[in-house]
Amino acid sequence: MHFDLTAYLQRIGIAENISEVSLATLARLQLAQARHIPFENMDPLTGKVPDLDPEALCRKLVEDRRGGYCFEVNALFGMALSALGFEAMPIMARVRNGAPRGGPRSHRAFIVTILDRKYLADCGFGGGAPFTPVQLDMAEPQAIRGETYRIRRDAETQEEVLERQVPEGWYGLYGFERSPAFEPDFEAANFVTARWEKAPFPDNLMMARVTDDGRNTLFNRALKITRHGASDARRIETSQDFEEAMTGFFGLPHLPELFAAVWDRIRDK
Repeated sequence: MHFDLTAYLQRIGIAENISEVSLATLARLQLAQARHIPFENMDPLTGKVPDLDPEALCRKLVEDRRGGYCFEVNALFGMALSALGFEAMPIMARVRNGAPRGGPRSHRAFIVTILDRKYLADCGFGGGAPFTPVQLDMAEPQAIRGETYRIRRDAETQEEVLERQVPEGWYGLYGFERSPAFEPDFEAANFVTARWEKAPFPDNLMMARVTDDGRNTLFNRALKITRHGASDARRIETSQDFEEAMTGFFGLPHLPELFAAVWDRIRDK
């Protein structure tokens, strides 16, 4: 299919055309997409397996202004990188979320090469991921918009692990290897992730959106608003509050039928 780069750029709030293949362009795209296209798993939560067909993704994320989870939003990101001429290798990662080891390969991200340097680029990790790319082959911690990350080699699993510095120490987000993943890998992982009873997505609502000065996150009815490193935790109590959070904090269009179906799944959580 023809990828409409102009429509994508407008969706993520960039009015002018972009053509330069550079780290600055990559960082701008990653941050802009995370600001305008939220991470959300409403389809798996309401019993649907997300459609990864490129036309379906563009319709859902660009035209209909929805969000999606990693297999969707990072697939869209990959289409944009390809259209702009970036050398971007899709990879599969094992989510850790603080655990010493990851689970199955259930996360999509990219290793992007620019002028012989490699970067981890990711628009689709809902939990505290970097706002902009992380340089690989660099042992020192990297400060990114007020947060600190590093890439650590795990000798036991032979993975590289993306870690974020938190008050308690280093918190592992996910581990990955530098080998390419292909569309059948994503199709299979998408189906399992959306339907498997051990995966979090069929039973819990998880959302995230980057803002100018922080991020908004939601786990079921637990809403957290982070600004300049300080967090305000709230609990959504009513369906009206839920709809207002969806359109306000997460920038979704008004979708009353979908919101009602999602609220019905989380109202007692």
